[in-house]
Amino acid sequence: VQLQASGGGLVQPGGSLRLSCAASGTFSRIAIMGWYRQAPGKQRELAASITIGGNTNYADARFIISRDNEKNTVGLQIDSLKPEDTGVYYCFAKVFNGDGYDDWWGQGTQVTVSS
Repeated sequence: VQLQASGGGLVQPGGSLRLSCAASGTFSRIAIMGWYRQAPGKQRELAASITIGGNTNYADARFIISRDNEKNTVGLQIDSLKPEDTGVYYCFAKVFNGDGYDDWWGQGTQVTVSS
C-alpha cells in the first residue's frame, strides 16, 4: 500500500488549507483513513480520522475530513489556520489484511502557518 499526500504549504494565519491523500496498491478494504500531525518538538498526534462507514473523529472543530471509498482518497480541510497548526501532516490508512489490520503511512506534507 502506498499513500501519496499533497496540499501542504505556507499559509497565512486565518487562512484555509486542504490536504489530500490517495492510497494505491493491492488491498481489499481500508477500514480507517486519516491524518496525524507532528508539530516541531512535539509528538505525533491524531488530527482527524474517518471510517469506511463515514464515522469521523476530530482533534479540532476547525478540521473537516472527507473520504471517497471508491477512489481510496481522503481529504482534510483546515479552516482558520493558526501558527500552532504548523507541522508535518501524515496521511495514514488502517488496511484489512485478511486476518487483521496493518497501518500504513504517507511521507508527510509540511504545513507552515505564518505571516
